[in-house]
Amino acid sequence: MLQYQQPLDLAFQALSDPTRRRMVERLAAGPATVSELAEPLPMSMSAVVQHLKILEASGLVATEKVGRVRTCRVDPQALSAAERWINDRRRSGERSLDRLGAYLDETRPEQETPK
Repeated sequence: MLQYQQPLDLAFQALSDPTRRRMVERLAAGPATVSELAEPLPMSMSAVVQHLKILEASGLVATEKVGRVRTCRVDPQALSAAERWINDRRRSGERSLDRLGAYLDETRPEQETPK
């Protein structure tokens, strides 16, 4: 469980920032250079690079440098791990609600039919 927890913690920590979520959303559409990622953001290139470092450390984003151009892409496996964790919690909650509904149905007094 601890092996699974640390990468998941890093992924959620990275996604806790709206700028980084925006970057991941952009990269979900396809690879982009650092300059392309920075273009719509109201911050310095240095700030963009710092956000990218956090995304890389979390495993959500991988970068590759060819010449002077650094290209970024989303790592689908890292996103899948976060998605699985969320879905597991959702399914658990749904099962609890289903059990509560079944219990309430069993304990509901019979309705009298009007005469």
